[in-house]
Amino acid sequence: MSIIKFTLIYIMSIILINIGFVYVPMLPLFGTGEMYPPMTLIVGLVFVLRDYSQREIGHKVLGAMGIGGILSYFMASPFIAIASVTAFIVSEIVDWSYYTWSKKTLRQRILISSLLSTPIDSAIFLLMINQFSFVATLAMFASKMLAALSIWYYLGRKNDTYIQL
Repeated sequence: MSIIKFTLIYIMSIILINIGFVYVPMLPLFGTGEMYPPMTLIVGLVFVLRDYSQREIGHKVLGAMGIGGILSYFMASPFIAIASVTAFIVSEIVDWSYYTWSKKTLRQRILISSLLSTPIDSAIFLLMINQFSFVATLAMFASKMLAALSIWYYLGRKNDTYIQL
């Protein structure tokens, strides 16, 4: 069971975030009248969890993504679930492709794959829920990259600690 702990967390996070998009209200963004879904503050974590899940189960991570999407459809609003899953599938394929084919370190792959995939996810999702704007997309991208940067920093510090010992 512990061998797939990140995969289970990954699937649960997909479901919980989609449920959150249904129940957590959108907020006005920077006084522009544009709306911002605050759930995006934790969405970036899903991209990092996918990377860890792929380390556990390899290419089967695409199946885990599908399971999360199907369960989200039934547990969240179909409208949000379809928008989320569509954006997620496209961006996760970009993320998965880079993560799979890159020979860089885990730390570098997490950062670069997130850098490539999170703006795609943000733009597609906002387009599908009729809330697209450059400012909202940029804000979503920035909030998602915080998770990737946090893990990137943590892994760097962890490696520095091992080197010092």
